[in-house]
Amino acid sequence: MSAPSQPPPPVTARHRSAGDEHAEAISPNDTEILYSDPSDAASRNTLYAENGELSTKDIEGGMYSYSKKAPWKSKTLLSRVRCFGVHLSPDNIAVAIVYFVQGVLGLSRLAVSFYLKDDLHLDPAETAVISGFSALPWLVKPLYGFISDSFPLFGYRRRSYLILSGLLGALSWTLMATFVDSKYGAAFSILIGSLSVAFSDVVVDSMVVERARGESQSTSGSLQSLCWGSSACGGILSAYFSGSLVDAYGVRFVFGVTAFLPLMTSAVAVLVNEQPVSSAPGHNLSLTSSGFLESSRQNILQLWDAVKQPNILLPTLFIFLWQATPQSDSAMFFFITNELRFTPEFLGRVKLVTSVASLVGVGLYNGFLKTVPLRKIFLWTTIIGAALGMTQVFLVTGLNRQFGISDEWFSIGDSLIITVLGQASFMPVLVLAARICPPGMEATLFATLMSISNGGGVTGGLLGAGLTQLLGVTRDSFDNLALLIILCNLSSLLPLPLLFLLPEGSPDAANTDEVSKLN
Repeated sequence: MSAPSQPPPPVTARHRSAGDEHAEAISPNDTEILYSDPSDAASRNTLYAENGELSTKDIEGGMYSYSKKAPWKSKTLLSRVRCFGVHLSPDNIAVAIVYFVQGVLGLSRLAVSFYLKDDLHLDPAETAVISGFSALPWLVKPLYGFISDSFPLFGYRRRSYLILSGLLGALSWTLMATFVDSKYGAAFSILIGSLSVAFSDVVVDSMVVERARGESQSTSGSLQSLCWGSSACGGILSAYFSGSLVDAYGVRFVFGVTAFLPLMTSAVAVLVNEQPVSSAPGHNLSLTSSGFLESSRQNILQLWDAVKQPNILLPTLFIFLWQATPQSDSAMFFFITNELRFTPEFLGRVKLVTSVASLVGVGLYNGFLKTVPLRKIFLWTTIIGAALGMTQVFLVTGLNRQFGISDEWFSIGDSLIITVLGQASFMPVLVLAARICPPGMEATLFATLMSISNGGGVTGGLLGAGLTQLLGVTRDSFDNLALLIILCNLSSLLPLPLLFLLPEGSPDAANTDEVSKLN
C-alpha cells in the first residue's frame, strides 16, 4: 500500500503494552501506539502514517519518536510460528540462536577436560581451580550490562556487542587450537572464550528482560524456556560429536572446529530490532568524560536502589547459598576416565543423553511448574536431587554391578535423571531474576543477579576442590571419593531452612507487587 505524500489526520489508536512485541499486524484503521506512560500518552501523542511506517509525534512539541519497524503489511510467516509459546519474531530468533550457540559450544567441553587431564597432566583439584578461574567473567556480568546500557558502540547497545563477542570467542578457540601448550595459556584462552559467551549472554538477557518485565510468571517462563530450550538443542547437536571427534582427530581439531561457532553470534546481530541511539533525542550519550561519568554515577545509584530492595536482596541471598554448596564433578570425571576407563566416544553419548534430558527439564518446567510457588519447587527439587546424587556412590563402590547393572548403563541413567531435575530447578531462578528487573537497567540488574548466582556456583566448585584435596582424592587415588560425594550431596540441603527468603504465595501476585515497588 502506498502512503500519501502528506500525513493524514490522526487515526484511532488501539493501546497496548510496550513489552508486547507480538500483537497481530496492524492496519490504517486498526493502529497501535507505543508509550511508556498511559496516563498522558493519549492526550499528547498523535499517530501518522508516513511511507507505510508509523511516526509518533508530540503535538505540544516535546518528545518525538519515530518507528520504522511497523509497516502496514501483515507480519511474516515466521512471526506467526510459536516455540515454547513464544512468537518467533526477529528479536526472539536472535535470542534463541545466541543461546543455541552457547549450547553447541559444548562441542569443546570434553576436549577441554581431556586436554587438562591427559595433555597437561593436572589433578582433579587443579582442574577444578582452572574451571573456577575460567568462570570469572560470569562474576562481573554487571560490568557488561553497564557497558551495554550506558556506552553504545557505533550507536548500538546490542548489535555491536554481539558482533564483538562472536569475534572474541573465535579468537579464543583459535588460540587453543594452535599456540596454547601450558596450563596458564589454557586458563587464559578459556577465560577469553568464557568472556565472549558471558558478554553475549548479558546482551540477549537484557532483550529477554525487556519482554518479561511486568508479565505473568507463565509468560516469563515461556521466554526463559525458549532460551534454555535453544541451548539444550545446541547441546544435543554437538553432544555425540564432542566425544567421537576427540577419539578420531584429537583435541586440537575439536578446538579448531569450535572456533567457527561463535561467529554465528556475530551474524545474528543483524536480526536485532534496534534503532541507533542518536536517532532518539533525549537518549544521546555524551562521549565526553563528564557525560560518561555522570551516566555511570546515575546507573550505579539506580542499580544500588534496586538491589537493596528486600524483595530482590533476600531471594538473591538464597540463590547464592543454594549454588554455593561443594561439588564433586572434577573428581568424578577423573574416576570414570582413569578408573572405569570410559572413552571420549562413550562420554559423548552420555553428554547426548544429558542434553536431551536438559531439554526435557525445560519442557517439564514449561508444562507443569511455571505456576508452582518458588518455595515448593526449590524444596522438593533440592531434596530429590540430594537423594539421587547419592546414587553415584553405587558407581564408585561397584554396588550397581551386584544388581546386574553395568557401569555404562548406570552412568547414563543416573546422569539423565539428575540433569532433568537440575534443569527444572534452575529455571525458576532465571524467571525470578528476569521479572523483578526495573525499567532502564534491564541488562545491568539481571546481570548482577546472575553474577551472584554464578558466584555461588564458583564458590561451590572451589569448596569442592578444597574438599577433594583435603580427602586426598587425586588422579590415581579414589579411596575417599564416596565420602566426598556423600558430603557434597548432604551439604546441598543446608540452604533449605532459608526458604523463607523467597517470595511466598502466588508467584504472579508476588511479581505484581515487586514490579510496582521498583517502578
